[in-house]
Amino acid sequence: MVRGSEYRVKMTSKMVITQPEPIMVHQDSSEWGSEICDCCNDVPMCCFAFWCFPCFACITTKKYGQCLCLPLVDMSMGALVPPVAMSMRVSMRHRYGIRGTMCNDCVCTTFCRPCIWCQMAREMKERDIPIVLVNTYKKSFA
Repeated sequence: MVRGSEYRVKMTSKMVITQPEPIMVHQDSSEWGSEICDCCNDVPMCCFAFWCFPCFACITTKKYGQCLCLPLVDMSMGALVPPVAMSMRVSMRHRYGIRGTMCNDCVCTTFCRPCIWCQMAREMKERDIPIVLVNTYKKSFA
């Protein structure tokens, strides 16, 4: 007869946690779908950006999957080169596989801010690639 206190089972548990890797999805085009000054491609969008630029930039940022109020940082800083608009443009180029340089992005965001936000919004609308956030955390209800 084996007593409970004398009989011990050695149990080992191994927890493996892996984070999902980001997936960059882009279409075949390596160019912007429209030029910076192609406002006639989507007149209502450009009118919205012209008359209420802060709202337009915030909504575009939210659709891109970022914090709604992020563009307000650019407007509150008063910096010559807006860091949020610049980083959004660079991020969009990388996400969609669009050719370009940071120097060009810097010049465009500095001198054509509303126009580049319209261009980015048109690009997202044209490509229509949904942003999917993956969460692999599983709850156990046992």
